[in-house]
This record gives sequence, structure tokens and C-alpha cells, in this order.
Amino acid sequence: MTDNVVLVTGGAGYIGSHAVLACRQSGHRVVVLDNLSKGRRSLVPGDIPFYQGDVGDPQLLAQIFSDHHVSAVIHFAADVVVPESVAAPLTYYFNNTCKTRLLLQACVDHGITSFVFSSTAAVYGQPRQSPVKETAPTQPANPYGTSKLMVEWMLRDTAAAHDLRYISLRYFNVAGADPQGRTGQSTPDATHLVKVACEAAAGKRSEVQIFGDDYDTPDGTCIRDFVHVSDLARAHVLALDHLQARRESLTLNCGYGRGYSVRQVLEAIKRISGTPLTIRIAPRRDGDVAALVADVSRLRGVFDWKPEHDDLDFILRTALEWEIGPAIPG
Repeated sequence: MTDNVVLVTGGAGYIGSHAVLACRQSGHRVVVLDNLSKGRRSLVPGDIPFYQGDVGDPQLLAQIFSDHHVSAVIHFAADVVVPESVAAPLTYYFNNTCKTRLLLQACVDHGITSFVFSSTAAVYGQPRQSPVKETAPTQPANPYGTSKLMVEWMLRDTAAAHDLRYISLRYFNVAGADPQGRTGQSTPDATHLVKVACEAAAGKRSEVQIFGDDYDTPDGTCIRDFVHVSDLARAHVLALDHLQARRESLTLNCGYGRGYSVRQVLEAIKRISGTPLTIRIAPRRDGDVAALVADVSRLRGVFDWKPEHDDLDFILRTALEWEIGPAIPG
């Protein structure tokens, strides 16, 4: 058990709660900060110190850093809905960028030397080549992606000026749930495809919308690289270990390197659940791109990261089991 304490912001949320479990399993002591606007307190184990509050509150951050001798931060807390960011860009720049600037200032002030950042493939916009490498141009197609890219810039500049090393993990499409059923996606009014489809299979939604079927893809629907949330959580632990060994700052894609279309995902959920889905074609959403698939050679090479759940059916089955319980056919 290491003496280092890790602050996980947004640790009661979907990805954050999985990362908390992965950190603890690897021997890291954890403290969680979450404002519970989207997270659930019940997703954080009861023996882990928990603070309900805002990541942009310097006084609260100072208290947490002091009380728990924090040496590292894994930062998840953010707004993440692309169409919402198009409609309310200033909200996204405030919550995702401005508040992270306050968090970084607190880290510098309190001698935090390791920072793992939850970034996004949305920083690429519509890539010119696929799979997309970390060296590809960053041209976000929506304020969500821009708000995250601005944090990457702040991290780069802060690390150049202070004793802070960072890893920015650019997620592709995160899906699934903890295979042991301890946590899963519980965001109210979720917009993620897999969550929405699982809710429909569970009878919690009347239909699933496909936002555009006229993209330049084989079946006309968007293609995404789906990564199981537990594999992604383990990548955060590897990133943390890398930084705490005082190795270099990095930017890394997180995905599996293969894409599935919206229609393929919905067909798989129908097959696995044994439930028909009512599907309606809707207009394209602002800010969506046609295809986004990761080149993950850097992640695999630097960390020797070997995903355990690189299987679409497994990803969807764990998501369904979180939503409706384990009584799934097959």
C-alpha cells in the first residue's frame, strides 16, 4: 500500500467511479471530490473519504490537499454532452476550462506533482486519417472538444513552468460497466448511445434515435471506437504509476483501434438482450463527426497496456447487466 493519496475529482461519476475501484485495487489510497450533479454517492465505496463540493473551490481543495497529504490528482469532473456544449458554450468553458485552471493553481500551490487528465478524442474534430494518431491536428468540431483541448494547453504550459508532470488520456467512446456489478453508468438523461439503447431494452425508454443516417460510412451512421470502462480505468492507474515514477508527461489515445457503427451497436444490443428496439431516424446532431477510431500503439507501447475486455458483445452485456440485472439470455 502506497503512502501517496490520490484525489479523484468526479469520482462518483461513470468513469471516475471505475477509476476509484481500479486505484484501490492497485494499492493507491483515494479521496473523492464530486458535486453530485451527475454522479451518485452510492457508487463510491463507503470507506473512501468523500467530499461533496466543486472542483473550482480553492478553499475546499486546500482542505482536501492538507487533510489527506494528496500527491496526485486524477481529474474527471466535467460536462461531457456534445450537443449541449454547442447550445451552451460558455457553460462548458466555465465548468471544464476555467474550473480546471483553478484546480491546477491549487495543485501548484500545494506541490502536487502528478496529474492525470480525462481528455477526449473530440479534440481531433473530423480527422483526416483513420485510425487517428496523437500527432494528428487538433481541430475540435464543438465547444466540448475545445474546452478539453484548452486544458491540455494549460497542462503543457504549467508543466513547463512548475514541477508538475501530466498525462492527458484522450478517450474515444467509453461504454460497459464493472463486470462485478459494483458501478456503471447512472447519469440521468444520458445521451450516450449504449446507455440509451440499454435503457430502451430495459423498457425505460420508448425508442432509440439514430442521429443521421446519411454520413459517409458503410451504413450511413456514425462509427465510433468503443472501449470498456474497466480497461480505461486501468489505463488511468498505469498513467498514475508512470507519473509517480517521475517519468515524462504524455498525451495518449484510449480506445481499441476498431470502430462500430451506430446500427451495428443497436443490432448487437437487440441480439444480446433478446428485445426488439423501436428505432427512429432523427436529424444529425450539431458537433458530431462521421467516424472516430483510435491509433492506440502509443498507449500499448508505453504502458504495455493489454485490454481485458476488447469485445463488443462483452461491453454491451456488462452495460445491459448494470441496467436490467444479470438475467440476460445466453
